[in-house]
Parts: sequence; C-alpha cells; structure tokens
Amino acid sequence: MITIYHNPRCRKSREGLLLLENSGKTFEVIKYLDEPISEEKLKTIVKLLGLQPLELVRKNEDIWKSDYKGKDLTDSQIIKAMVTHPKLIERPIVVHGKQAVIGRPSENILNII
Repeated sequence: MITIYHNPRCRKSREGLLLLENSGKTFEVIKYLDEPISEEKLKTIVKLLGLQPLELVRKNEDIWKSDYKGKDLTDSQIIKAMVTHPKLIERPIVVHGKQAVIGRPSENILNII
C-alpha cells in the first residue's frame, strides 16, 4: 500500500497528491496535521527515508526558530518536536512498502511507486 502524509495547505504536498491520483495506483492519504503521527511511526518513517531526524525538519518554521534552533538536541528530542508540532515535518512524505521519499520535488515519488 502507498501512503502519502499530506498537508492540503502546502503546494508541494498538493502536487505530490496529484501525481499519485494520476498514477492510477491505490493509495491512502493521511492528513498528518489532523491525524498526528505517533513517535514510533515517525521513527519508522525517518528510518525508511534514510535520513537523520534533523533532515526532516522544516527549519524555517517559526516554532523551530523560536523553540529549537541553536539547541543541542538528540534525535529523540527532534522526533518529539515533530510529533508535538507536525508543521515541522517536511512534506509530502510518500511511503510504499519498505521505501519512502520526500516529494520535493514531486517527481521523487515516481522512484518508489
């Protein structure tokens, strides 16, 4: 099953969703601002992406700048920050089986579907 972690307010996320809709494949949409991602699930996604948690953070978000920037944070603290403030999570994220990509640019999604 293909899953897209989607934020409807984000243009790049909408582009990724459109790409999946046009692919003709079956997929699930998780609006992660409405349905928060658990800490365990986010850890799994980070591992599938092959990234360090900090690489998944949107560092230009105000909440990051005000509460986290410049602090020496552990991976676990960064994961907890993203769970607490899901706006910090890069988007869209598409997971297919044991593979995942950040859909920026949306063409990255084609690599796993």
